[in-house]
Amino acid sequence: IPGMTVVISPLLALQHDQVEAIAEQDTVKASVLNSTLSKTEREQVFEQLANEEIEFLFMAPEQFSNAETLGKIKAASPSLFVIDEAHCVSEWGHDFRPDYLQLGSVIEALGHPVTLALTATASPLVRKEIVERLGMDNPAEIIKGFNRPNIYLSVCCCHEEKEKLDHLLQAVADAEMPGIVYVATRKAAEEIAEKLRETGHRTAAYHAGMKGSDRTAVQTQFIQDKIDIIVATNAFGMGIDKPNVRFVFHYHIPSAIDAYYQEIGRAARDGNPAEARLFYHPDDMKLQRFFTGGAQVDKEVLEELIAVLETTEDAPSKAQIKEHFDLSQIKTNAALDALESVEFIRLDDSGNIATTETEAAQNLTTEQVVEQAMTQQERHKQFDYSRLHMMRGYAETSTCRRE
Repeated sequence: IPGMTVVISPLLALQHDQVEAIAEQDTVKASVLNSTLSKTEREQVFEQLANEEIEFLFMAPEQFSNAETLGKIKAASPSLFVIDEAHCVSEWGHDFRPDYLQLGSVIEALGHPVTLALTATASPLVRKEIVERLGMDNPAEIIKGFNRPNIYLSVCCCHEEKEKLDHLLQAVADAEMPGIVYVATRKAAEEIAEKLRETGHRTAAYHAGMKGSDRTAVQTQFIQDKIDIIVATNAFGMGIDKPNVRFVFHYHIPSAIDAYYQEIGRAARDGNPAEARLFYHPDDMKLQRFFTGGAQVDKEVLEELIAVLETTEDAPSKAQIKEHFDLSQIKTNAALDALESVEFIRLDDSGNIATTETEAAQNLTTEQVVEQAMTQQERHKQFDYSRLHMMRGYAETSTCRRE
């Protein structure tokens, strides 16, 4: 199609990988526009856009919070607007990103170029919301299905934690390398990685508590087959395209069927056989229910946070909010997400407050904002519980899991 293409992708590392892959073909020019660029580098990208030198521009969605950026993109008249990981636009998707919510108005502001939304996991409810949120008019829906016959699905039901760990260690010992072991906590990632190292496996842990450079190093070693097994929380995986993963084992039950499918889908991309096995202990349900309930904040916290935001000239950082209110990281994120979900604030790509000058901030009372945020929280909690129970149904069924 004549004209340049904008590609929205939530992962900065993936954006760079894709630009490099296009550069290797040496046919068209691709660039990134995200928070890793210096002011000079941003200006260079804008200059290339103005000179029609760029065919593909990879961007994180929060870049459009900047009016200048939106104006420069509009001036370039993109003919195709692509949203990768499009399930992130849906509140009911397993990986909702609030910054995706503005993309519908961005598409409108750009003159509604042809829009392409891509995702590997979208239930009918999520697909419907993608279409609505992006303002897609009578779109063609192409649904390929998600059956991967070369991935063998199984569940190992255990009654004690030690029994479960023994089964996992034996399964890894019997498995063909390389593979991924998913766990629910950072502590479990470190402990199980250590257990596997003790049995002679080249293993590393991966979780959000590690430094970014350490996570990148582990990921690179895994991609290059210098590590056989990566033991990871759900922080690992999106954008990983390693063709020869032979197993994906889950030591803890995931929060939802679509999250589970996304994670096991990292196996066997070369078309050869692989195994997806869930090690299930009924008590693991308590852990996931704790995570679901833990991402809730009290009414008083929201009221005080709103008061702080309304009386300070410069918005506080996430770290400052965490310290001031003595909240956990999960609760801090939940408080900010709750206020963003009712459009009281906007968040940047680091999760910090970008601005409080929203329509809701100007037109709603504190009581109205809090009431809407609390209602939204409760809806999400009940929805998340229902998804977890579907996952338990998968673990405990006596019928065909593939079906």
